[in-house]
Amino acid sequence: MEAETITSKIFEDVIHRNPGESDFHQAVKEVLETLDPVLKKHPEYVDYKIIERICEPERQVIFRVPWQDDQGKIHVNRGFRVGFNSLLGPYKGGLRFHPSVYLGTIKFLAFEQVFKNAITGMPIGGGKGGSDFDPKGRSENEIMRFCQSFITELYPYIGGNIDVPAGDIGVGAREIGYLFGQYKRITHSYESGVLTGKNPKWGGSLARKEATGYGCVFFADEMLKVRGKALEGKNCLVSGSGNVAIYAMEKLTALGARVIACSDSNGVIYHPQGIQLDTVKEIKEVKRQRIHLYTHEYKEAQYIEGGNIWDIPCDIALPCATQNELDENSARKLVANGCIAVSEGANMPTTPGGVKVFHEAEIAYGPGKAANAGGVATSALEMQQNASRDSWSFDTVEQRLHSIMRNIHQECFETAAEYGYSNNYVVGANILGFRRVAEAMLAFGII
Repeated sequence: MEAETITSKIFEDVIHRNPGESDFHQAVKEVLETLDPVLKKHPEYVDYKIIERICEPERQVIFRVPWQDDQGKIHVNRGFRVGFNSLLGPYKGGLRFHPSVYLGTIKFLAFEQVFKNAITGMPIGGGKGGSDFDPKGRSENEIMRFCQSFITELYPYIGGNIDVPAGDIGVGAREIGYLFGQYKRITHSYESGVLTGKNPKWGGSLARKEATGYGCVFFADEMLKVRGKALEGKNCLVSGSGNVAIYAMEKLTALGARVIACSDSNGVIYHPQGIQLDTVKEIKEVKRQRIHLYTHEYKEAQYIEGGNIWDIPCDIALPCATQNELDENSARKLVANGCIAVSEGANMPTTPGGVKVFHEAEIAYGPGKAANAGGVATSALEMQQNASRDSWSFDTVEQRLHSIMRNIHQECFETAAEYGYSNNYVVGANILGFRRVAEAMLAFGII
């Protein structure tokens, strides 16, 4: 059977077995579409049903999360943890607390995580979890009670050699602290390596908070370098204003670029003279308020309520908010306005139509599974520090991160060229990650 026919049939089966999970379908399709040349070169992957096994999670845990708010009202949310593939190491991937979360979201993120983790070269498998709980507007005590209830249900399924969750949207060091505290209380064990993204004062890694954003910028820098260009002096758009976006903006500025716009779910801040990051940090990390407050400090800045950040002309775009935030029309607008590079800080933020536009325009496009792998890579470095009961300096971790991102870029670049798709980082990342997992699956037998 031809490789194209094989992948088409597998995708049909995925849709049939996972009805209504559109995010998961999109993630699987994006990977399968790039694997035909690998299957032609390695027919043993077909014989041993490697793709069929990779597309089926090893474990899916769904549970009830009851909790009580400050007024005494009882709420019931749903929790998830999907362990997709553990052939290269324990499941590794974040927890997302957001009202949009459903099983299809978690499966898409976990599936992507398998390949992202594989291309880091670190000994970690792929998983993801979360809940449809919305932390916005909740008090500290409400968030604590929710986290304690969540981990009370999840704790039997995680561990340093089994599954190591981290943070994601809605889950930062505060939430990780509450989760870890309850895990410690239940297990009577100080198992530092069970969660990553911890505060450096009690087992976390320096530079972990910055890692995803920094890594996304390092990847963009490498893409530009092979094209004889540089970040310095470039105007940049960074969607979002959460953890990934904030530290992408910080590293862009440090490397001489100018960030002229950022956003949140309500609107866009456009500041042609350059976004003042200290103000964004104060609004988002301290006050936990909406981004429109930025204009209270800088009257020359413009707030566009409900606006589309991708309408603003730029040299470089970093989508760092959420999945499918950058569609085909926005991609065309970016290209028409002179954008030369896109590096994804979020997971699958560009729709398939948008990706096609970028490839047709032959601009540098770094997909999330490569460009935002710095976060999980640094989580693996945190696991190493926990295992040795050690703590590394910020500079040491950042140097390791920079080296990892440079290697990811180089290997994706070379893999794409090997299979006849020069400069296509989507193909390079997918094939690189797939082959690493596939070879482990062959070595371990039919499990």
